[in-house]
Amino acid sequence: SSSSGDAALRDRRARLQSRGLPRQKPIEGVKQVVVLASGKGGVGKSTTAVNIALALAANDSTKEVGLLDADIYGPSIPKMMNLKGNPELTSKNLMRPLKNYGIACMSMGFLIEETAPVVWRGLMVMSAVEKLLRQVDWGQLDYLVIDMPPGTGDVQLSVSQNIPIAGAVIVSTPQDVALLDAHKGAEMFRKVHVPVLGLVQNMSVFQCPKCKHETHIFGSDGVRDLAKTLGLDILGDVPLHVNIRETCDSGQPVVISQPQSDAAKTYLKIAMEIVRRLPVPPA
Repeated sequence: SSSSGDAALRDRRARLQSRGLPRQKPIEGVKQVVVLASGKGGVGKSTTAVNIALALAANDSTKEVGLLDADIYGPSIPKMMNLKGNPELTSKNLMRPLKNYGIACMSMGFLIEETAPVVWRGLMVMSAVEKLLRQVDWGQLDYLVIDMPPGTGDVQLSVSQNIPIAGAVIVSTPQDVALLDAHKGAEMFRKVHVPVLGLVQNMSVFQCPKCKHETHIFGSDGVRDLAKTLGLDILGDVPLHVNIRETCDSGQPVVISQPQSDAAKTYLKIAMEIVRRLPVPPA
């Protein structure tokens, strides 16, 4: 029948396409990988990744959480997690992550001077990503949160095709320019068969600390509209709040330093939503 012929054609096409892809290999000791991505830079993705990693651990103290900074050109996790220094090497020549607030962290920022630019071409970047993925002794982790660089280029494809990813979270502001790139980011993950768990609307509203008047600086509900278009859920709305920025800049993220604040509670809720949508991890 024509339907069985179509199925056979689709199967053959999938086999041919998969030939050129690297074989996915899990990271040793890591149960589930969650990537945080945004098509565009400057939408607060790293701040979100840091606070979500901390929130995953805060929501369930039995879970071990790691954080991988895959932004080779602009690593910001060391500053936000208040970590400095070079990773020690194990007897197997693997890098040992630096740890703070109970989170194991690895970043290009630990391997270069803080102000040194990374002036590399694609192949060197890919080699660095491979090292960060494969040459780190993560121990036993329930969740590894990967803070992806902006865009939909080599790094995103390499990470998506080399390791099994339990789910991706797209972070965007409600601004039209950011939404265009967030849409591309979501479509890229779908193309490489990574489940998109939902979207986070960041910097959604600014409340004046004096008069409490609310202003939608980047527009309102843009991410909600995109979520409807993509058939995805909104995992949470994070306001544009000076505390969120100041705490990350000082290396004391809001989830840790102000756990009773509305901002911290928002991240804790987003982390719960992420876990709810993840597949059941292997035993």
